[in-house]
Amino acid sequence: MLLDEDPATLIHHTIGNFNIHPDKTAIERINEALSTVQQARDMRIREAESALRKLSRNLATLSTQHNETLSSHGSLDHASHIVELDTRKFRIAKAASDLEIESERLEQELEGLKGRLHNLDVQGIEGNEHEKARREQDDPTILKLKIYRSLGIDIEPSQSGSYNRAVIRNNQKGDVHVVNVDPKFSRFFYANYFWQTM
Repeated sequence: MLLDEDPATLIHHTIGNFNIHPDKTAIERINEALSTVQQARDMRIREAESALRKLSRNLATLSTQHNETLSSHGSLDHASHIVELDTRKFRIAKAASDLEIESERLEQELEGLKGRLHNLDVQGIEGNEHEKARREQDDPTILKLKIYRSLGIDIEPSQSGSYNRAVIRNNQKGDVHVVNVDPKFSRFFYANYFWQTM
């Protein structure tokens, strides 16, 4: 069967009408965001597992010390040794209890982190972080604070909400200066002081 138009022309028009480049770009962006979320989750899980392993090692060390203490007492001064060993036993038991409580706290923290990660997964790739970044771009105060922070100056707000305290860090000298900004001095004075301190 002969076609009314040239097949090459039909194929060219068909390809031109099916532009998949935006879809491919969106898929790549989604895959990159998923990879970032996965890496953050893996890092938090590794940190929690490392903390649990450290606590387990501490518990094993304390248990070994406890067993060595119990097996090292002699026959002389048996009563005083028993009292001393009981004291040590209670200390070790308290330390083990503290470690167990800390281990449970870390497990709860790990569960909380898993829950937060799940919430992030549910919110999607462009959830709250996208909205927060958009708000920060539009807020001139946040932009000013970022510029100060990049210069090594942290501006702290007061209880009233005004920014009237600056913490200036000089890494080369190892100095930290705290400056309370008083409106009776000019901006030129504080700019000059900040540059000299940095």
